[in-house]
Amino acid sequence: MLRLRFILTIILAAPVASLAAYPQPAPPVIAGYIFPQNGALQQSQIDPRGMTRINYAFAAIQNGRMVVANAADSANLHQLTALRKQNPSLRILISVGGWSGSAAFSDVALTPQRRAAFIQSALEFLKSYDLDGLDVDWEYPGLPGAGNRFRSEDKRNFTLLLKELRARFTQESAQAHKKLLLTIAAGAFDDYLTHTEMAQVQQSVDTVNLMAFDYYEAGVDAVTGNHAPLFTDPADPKKDSADATVRAFEADGVPAAKIVLGVPFYGRMWQKVPNVNHGLFQPGKPAPNGEPPYSVIKATMLDHGFTRYWDPKSNAPYLYSAEKQIFLSYEDPDSIAAKGKYVLTHKLGGMMFWSYFNDSSGELLGAIDQALRKSDSGQTTR
Repeated sequence: MLRLRFILTIILAAPVASLAAYPQPAPPVIAGYIFPQNGALQQSQIDPRGMTRINYAFAAIQNGRMVVANAADSANLHQLTALRKQNPSLRILISVGGWSGSAAFSDVALTPQRRAAFIQSALEFLKSYDLDGLDVDWEYPGLPGAGNRFRSEDKRNFTLLLKELRARFTQESAQAHKKLLLTIAAGAFDDYLTHTEMAQVQQSVDTVNLMAFDYYEAGVDAVTGNHAPLFTDPADPKKDSADATVRAFEADGVPAAKIVLGVPFYGRMWQKVPNVNHGLFQPGKPAPNGEPPYSVIKATMLDHGFTRYWDPKSNAPYLYSAEKQIFLSYEDPDSIAAKGKYVLTHKLGGMMFWSYFNDSSGELLGAIDQALRKSDSGQTTR
């Protein structure tokens, strides 16, 4: 009888053991860029509970080494790492580069010796500030960006830089018993894919933070449009969208699980836009203060002389004032909810946003958390 009970116990326990051993999917990444713009941070300004990662923007590159960009950065990084007391699984990363800080990347990546020096400085930086990883925001390999130096060799050297970073990070992680994350901020346009080797790059990085916004910019585009559309509106002259970009990155070899979909916490605004189709896909001119943060949009524009419209093809909201002839493309909780559903349906790695202080109320971050919460196991460790 005892033998029979023992056998039954083993049989009944087997499925439980096998389920426990089966790897569970990681909860979605929610990565927020914090960009204090030379200002001093206080812990009380930031609620870390809705994020799994904070990317501090930006570190600088001087003489081939990664260094703090501003006097306040050191203290700010200490303020951020202290937030782990409120959210112990929060990961704090440093982002290096950015639109106006990528001038040195082409030189840094050019030779094995230069790459090694930069990587060593990056590791020293992470250790010095007790950080969890590095976000490489090279805007953009092989392209001029903000007037930056660029070379045809950038395409291959970008791959090598990340490969060598990963090798050192793996070595350091084993010694420190703490995984160091390596991520990139990627441009959401075809030329970015043409000038990078994403199938190889993705092997070295934990996630690709896809900047799926700025598809339309008033200073660049003479026609208005959705600057962060989820899907492509057939009437869109440029035929761009986050979905089209995700599919392009997947076709280039990036697994869906490594793609973190970016959303903007700011708008894009045009003036002198005729009252046709409520201003959507119409000619316009750049408007003053043409990148208003969401907090300003909600406080001074939404229901303040502007009417909200919804592009059902793109799943994108926009505002238009016929009296002022001003058109604004932006993100709101409804469009974020649609993107969250898309992330879950397509099994993407999560969502990221630029940037935290553009939404002082926390409404948009709350919408991201709400949209992704259903798949969160409660362990925000990615």
